[in-house]
Amino acid sequence: MLNFIKKNVALIWAKSHVKGTQSFKQNAVKDQEKLLLSLVKTAEKTLFGRTHQFENIKSILDFQHQVKVADYEDLKPYIEKVKKGQRDILWSETPEYFAKTSGTTSGSKYIPISKEAMPFQLDAARSAIFHYMAQKNNADFVNGKMIFLQGSPELEEINGIKTGRLSGIVAHHIPSYLQKNRLPSLETNLIDDWETKIEAIVQETEKENMTLISGIPPWLIMYFEKLIERNGKKITEFFPNLQLIITGGVNYEPYREKMNELLGRPVDTLQTFPASEGFFAFQDDFEKEGLLLLTNHGIFYEFIPLEDYGKPEATRLTLNEIELHTDYALILTTNSGLWAYSIGDVVRFISKDPYRILVSGRTKHFTSAFGEHVIAFEVEEALKATVEKIPAQLTEFHLAPQVNPAEGLPYHEWFIEFEKEPENLENFKNNLDQEMRNRNSYYDDLISGKILQPLIITSLQKNAFHDYAKSEGKLGGQNKIPRLANDRKIGDFLESFTK
Repeated sequence: MLNFIKKNVALIWAKSHVKGTQSFKQNAVKDQEKLLLSLVKTAEKTLFGRTHQFENIKSILDFQHQVKVADYEDLKPYIEKVKKGQRDILWSETPEYFAKTSGTTSGSKYIPISKEAMPFQLDAARSAIFHYMAQKNNADFVNGKMIFLQGSPELEEINGIKTGRLSGIVAHHIPSYLQKNRLPSLETNLIDDWETKIEAIVQETEKENMTLISGIPPWLIMYFEKLIERNGKKITEFFPNLQLIITGGVNYEPYREKMNELLGRPVDTLQTFPASEGFFAFQDDFEKEGLLLLTNHGIFYEFIPLEDYGKPEATRLTLNEIELHTDYALILTTNSGLWAYSIGDVVRFISKDPYRILVSGRTKHFTSAFGEHVIAFEVEEALKATVEKIPAQLTEFHLAPQVNPAEGLPYHEWFIEFEKEPENLENFKNNLDQEMRNRNSYYDDLISGKILQPLIITSLQKNAFHDYAKSEGKLGGQNKIPRLANDRKIGDFLESFTK
């Protein structure tokens, strides 16, 4: 009886919540402009606000004139002042947290999270689950055990500012009513070594009634494979009540077939788009493609056409100016003091009513050694179409250019770790090349013009990508291997794992 009441109360909450979200879905453009001017007004007396004359900003155009697009390196001098304990630098007072992320050129990044921003991170995650409950009329999973993948919840302090991985920070804010159903234990979450941590999670969960599991696809696959190795059963055979998988960080589609194979039957998936800088979008409709852009969650969005990104006077568009099915670099202004900040993600809109997006790639992850500018969305869609025609199962893949082959024309080299290879790899390769030509006219021209030869597939041994991630100290957590590169750094490592 208690479980019945708990489930029905959750459904009532969910449906009431979803009904209350209609306003922001319908008024996104107006809300965004009001939000920007409110953020500017709040930060007017900060060091950044005084430096950029916030008192003179009365419109979006004023803001775009006064505040140039920035990356972490541009804002780092301000963030260093905040780390030293200085107040009113990027945002009023000091941040409540620093989310520490792995950088490349910048080393570790310290992304400020203000006391105003933290509730939006939590509300967005809750809203995503409520939308699922309401549309599916299903809340049975609330009576079982749940895994929410996270980094260590142990936080350090930098001049009084608590600092750690975002997922570890969020762990301190999980409501008490969810704590008793939540796994793994605190002791396990504190384990640093990812492989040791996975083993401990397997031991803690394999005998439990797991109903919800959350994590990025590579982590889920690693966890599921360990469970199957120990038990010899498909996941849904020993988790028969598993109802929902929540995932984010990367496009789920390239992993779907592999996940279904491990699961033993399809399980509902809820896709999200969170980051240390904010929680941007989630899947709100399970009959339609795309993620609902959260336009009332303390973040003002701008969009730069991908072909213009990086140019000094690149066009900065707002919601009412975007076009469907066009790739844009995502630019953020947040209630934590990130101003016209380039997060590095590329999105494309597939709906304006409401605004729904697909994450189509990263500004730094592309292949354009010959001017073709191939992005993640194109390779993932081409691969999906090919697998539908010629059955195969992939664990992971990476595309790199081969500019100076030992003989013949240059080419795109696809490093693929197959779970199940296609029966005819040559046919698979030819279909994949044609699907790429269909999606990228520049690539098609290069093939037609005999500048490039058709792509080449290098089939890899099992665990090749696991070993690469481990070699880079990026195994587990929210770490993701780039799908594309404009050089051979990853490709050269993977060559040693050729079958």
